[in-house]
Amino acid sequence: MVLLSLVATHSNVDLETVARLSVGAPQVPSAALAGDRSVAGAVVLATCNRFEIYAEAPSEEDIEAARSAIVATISEYSGIPEQSVSSSFETHTGQDVAEHLFAVGAGLDSAVIGEREIAGQVRRALIEAQGSGAASGGLVRLFQAASRTAKDVGAQTALGSRGRSIVSVALELAGDLSEDPEWSAKTVVLFGTGAYAGATMAALRDKGCTDVSVFSSSGRADAFVATRGGTALAAADLPGAMGRADVVIGCSGSDARIDAADIERVREGSDRPLVIIDLALSHDFDPAVANLDDVELITLESVRAAAPEEQADALAQASDLVREAARSFEEQQATRAMNAAIVALRRHTQTVLDAEMERVRAQHGCTAAAEEVEFALRRMVRQLLHVPTVRARELAAEGRQDEYTAALEALYGIDVMPAPSAAPAAPAAPANAHGDHAHPEGALCPVDHERPAQSA
Repeated sequence: MVLLSLVATHSNVDLETVARLSVGAPQVPSAALAGDRSVAGAVVLATCNRFEIYAEAPSEEDIEAARSAIVATISEYSGIPEQSVSSSFETHTGQDVAEHLFAVGAGLDSAVIGEREIAGQVRRALIEAQGSGAASGGLVRLFQAASRTAKDVGAQTALGSRGRSIVSVALELAGDLSEDPEWSAKTVVLFGTGAYAGATMAALRDKGCTDVSVFSSSGRADAFVATRGGTALAAADLPGAMGRADVVIGCSGSDARIDAADIERVREGSDRPLVIIDLALSHDFDPAVANLDDVELITLESVRAAAPEEQADALAQASDLVREAARSFEEQQATRAMNAAIVALRRHTQTVLDAEMERVRAQHGCTAAAEEVEFALRRMVRQLLHVPTVRARELAAEGRQDEYTAALEALYGIDVMPAPSAAPAAPAAPANAHGDHAHPEGALCPVDHERPAQSA
């Protein structure tokens, strides 16, 4: 099994394209799995400024087919032509898959370097894929390793102590644009009840803002404020609340975008300045609201431009942690892949040994001589397999496992079939104190492997 990822972020495409690609994101993993056998698993990571699909394919030869299947699925849900979808994504394979995801989870690829919210989104992406049955074993291990790396970066570098996020930078910008930077005196209207809305409520509370009204077009405002504070707004109350607001924050990403005429209408007769913060990927507000008198608009692009640069040493330390974690993960992947070759070699030698012992028993029966022959053969096989097993691990660490499997096929005619990635490897047969595997079922007589060999 091999991993690949398709990446569209604020770094390589505009946010409008990211939003269009993200249409139908929750359905993409299951649909891709159902439509093509080249996709063995898929996880989607969709946030306010990125849309990424991580997938597992049966082999290197299936990577292009898997990518094509995913692109076709995204095209079907988004309505964007396949060629345009394909050109919007960067494709990662090999260690680059882990290195990119680990950097994302640690906040190193965010608009605000070091943000902590993305780590939770990475965890939720895996949980959702597991819930739908789309997460393969390799992807589970990849995302779990990404979460561990994010914790390490947070604990071992200065990035984890800064507490910056997209939300916090946006609120800092809003404070700078306001006549009164004191948040305890501000009236805020919040659109949305998702993860970013929750983070926004927490950030507002930290700043001392208590006058927050929440509107949800899906009707979830009451449940949201019950656990986070604030006042739920009904649709009829929304215009009045907007007219009184000092700051309006959009985190919903709903299809009902508020245009400039709506804002102008509800603000009619008011001379209070208004700051609108639009954190929704698909925009809760028409960008034209920025042209209205006494209205300031802050978008994700504004946040990215205003985000402070991190100290070079903290960023370098975090990047080193990410690279080392990705290298370690890739080595583990290679070792797991090599396990199938080791198992195949052992199975081959065991088959030869069993056949030889059947001939010995047929000739000599269950005699002491037969026991001595089996004990000696098993010890010899164990010694012969030691170097090939050690060499397999070494070649896996060097990324040369294909050479090993090719050699097995050329020398012994062994066709290595990789073990299914979603399930752990079956436990080895019980071993005695010498490391010998138990006698195969159906043997004509038991063998005392503990008895020391005697001279003939």
